[in-house]
Amino acid sequence: MTTFLDTIKKRRSIYGLGKNVTLSESEIEAIIKEAVKNSPTAFNAQSPRAVILFGEAHEKLWSLTEAALEPLTPPEAFDATKQKLAGFKAGFGTVLFFIHTDTVKNLQEQFALYADNFPVWAEQSNGIAQSNTWVALEEAGLGANLQHYNPVIDEAVANEWSIPENWQLRAQLVFGSKESEANEKEFLSDDDRFLVIK
Repeated sequence: MTTFLDTIKKRRSIYGLGKNVTLSESEIEAIIKEAVKNSPTAFNAQSPRAVILFGEAHEKLWSLTEAALEPLTPPEAFDATKQKLAGFKAGFGTVLFFIHTDTVKNLQEQFALYADNFPVWAEQSNGIAQSNTWVALEEAGLGANLQHYNPVIDEAVANEWSIPENWQLRAQLVFGSKESEANEKEFLSDDDRFLVIK
């Protein structure tokens, strides 16, 4: 338990990422698959899906993102955007997280009483899969940060990698070697966040 909590504490947003990774792509792939597969889902729906990008595919993602953002970004702000995206491209890989929307629809039809909850539960399940993957990569010595360029990049991603229509993009987890430290993190007081009732 202490090791688990220590790893959670170490899991931070690392924006200085590099390609100086000692693990093989297949080892990283196995970590990601295990983290997603063993993440809980309501009704055991298993709605999270993941696409793991390495090498040219990883770099292509951030080039596509730059192309999608350029017409939406004021010209005077675009240099800063390009620099930020270059930081992601400098990483070793990216995990794209999706929700399998047909799973959600089928559960809504099967359990009409809970129909409104299934999209919420699917988002929660996806968040758990994202967090578990992030913690697992941290435990393996990798840094990561989580991005949300959906829905701006949805169409470009779907076209580039033939993503099924019933996969809805929800997040992008960029990972690589830690080339910088996380920023300091401040916490609200426990009194503001927790109630303990006995």
